[in-house]
Amino acid sequence: MRYPDLEIDLLRAFTTVAETGSFTAAADVVGRSQSAVSQKIIRLEELLGRPLFNRTSRSLALTAEGERLLSAARRLLEFNDMAVRTLVEPADIKRLRIGISEDFVPHHLPALLAKFAALCPAVRLELMTGLSCHLLSAYEDDRLDVVIAKKDGRAQRGRVIWREPLVWIASASYPRQSSEPVPLVLLPTPCTYRGVAIRALDSIRRDWDVACTVNSLNGARAAVAGGFGVTVLGRSFVQEGLRIIPPSELWPVLPMTEIVVIGEETVEARIVQPLLSFLTETLSRGSVSAMSA
Repeated sequence: MRYPDLEIDLLRAFTTVAETGSFTAAADVVGRSQSAVSQKIIRLEELLGRPLFNRTSRSLALTAEGERLLSAARRLLEFNDMAVRTLVEPADIKRLRIGISEDFVPHHLPALLAKFAALCPAVRLELMTGLSCHLLSAYEDDRLDVVIAKKDGRAQRGRVIWREPLVWIASASYPRQSSEPVPLVLLPTPCTYRGVAIRALDSIRRDWDVACTVNSLNGARAAVAGGFGVTVLGRSFVQEGLRIIPPSELWPVLPMTEIVVIGEETVEARIVQPLLSFLTETLSRGSVSAMSA
């Protein structure tokens, strides 16, 4: 049986819509109109003979067929971009300076580095990890080529590659309902998580105090597990010995956090395109596992 040939342009539009969650956001990323992106998805669905998205007036979600296609589409785009890079990029690219937020340490960083080593064995990697605010400062000082960091007021220009709900995290033994002032485990200013926690509690006029100040996200997780208090982090930071405090009248609903990539449009940053596809796919698998656990 002969299968239809998939067009790279259609697959790129499809993966962008899937990753951004809307035709409008995808249009901004690919630099086309919303109607043009929508037409590409329609053409791909007609080519495959099945719907890839469930569309309503308020939401857009992948169908089961769309979910199966997404992983394969990312791999095809990765191979396409690798083939093109061998012809159009200079052969003397030897260094990539990349900063990766602590949000990915230690869960995803080892696999990401292994992927980089396999794809770019001749490139010398200069890696900086740390808090997003420090990485953004290094990028602005021209000490980094690419940054993968948490979105805040200084990172609006980045492309969103991952979204995750923020949650209240406490030790397994923390009282499930307590009206006492909340003992907070926080990073020093500036820190997006710190601001979210304080604003949320202030919005319901609940008292709080800083029980422990830490200098890293892993330090925050360790302090919470040790019983110092409660913190706000992404849902993926929950591990054995910790639990999520569900929203209630004492615990306000928290916003989503977004991870962005900055600098991918530069010459050296093109090396990271396969890594970004690999990272988003890994994060997606981890999110599905967490929701089904």
